[in-house]
Amino acid sequence: MEAVLQLTRLNGPVFALNPDLIERADATPDTVVTLVNGSKYVIRESLDELIQLILSYKGTLVAAAQQWSGVAWVTADSTSRGRHDAPRTTNTGNGRATVVALRPEES
Repeated sequence: MEAVLQLTRLNGPVFALNPDLIERADATPDTVVTLVNGSKYVIRESLDELIQLILSYKGTLVAAAQQWSGVAWVTADSTSRGRHDAPRTTNTGNGRATVVALRPEES
């Protein structure tokens, strides 16, 4: 699993960037990535491509964490509890985990 994104500077060379350091990205129309320390990089990738790379990276982290911890992740069960914000506790056999849905499930 890579802990960095491989991006291409507008003038050519590829570089690695830790996505956790990104404060924001702007399309001006070139994509400008601003880091939390104020550094800026102009990249060839579009804003949409950058977002997809970040989502893929974050998804990989979540999948690895699930596999490593052995916890079965669940969302709040709005049908049996009647509340969208109620946490659900699951016993996975090797510990307990409480998971709260960030968004209510659509019925």
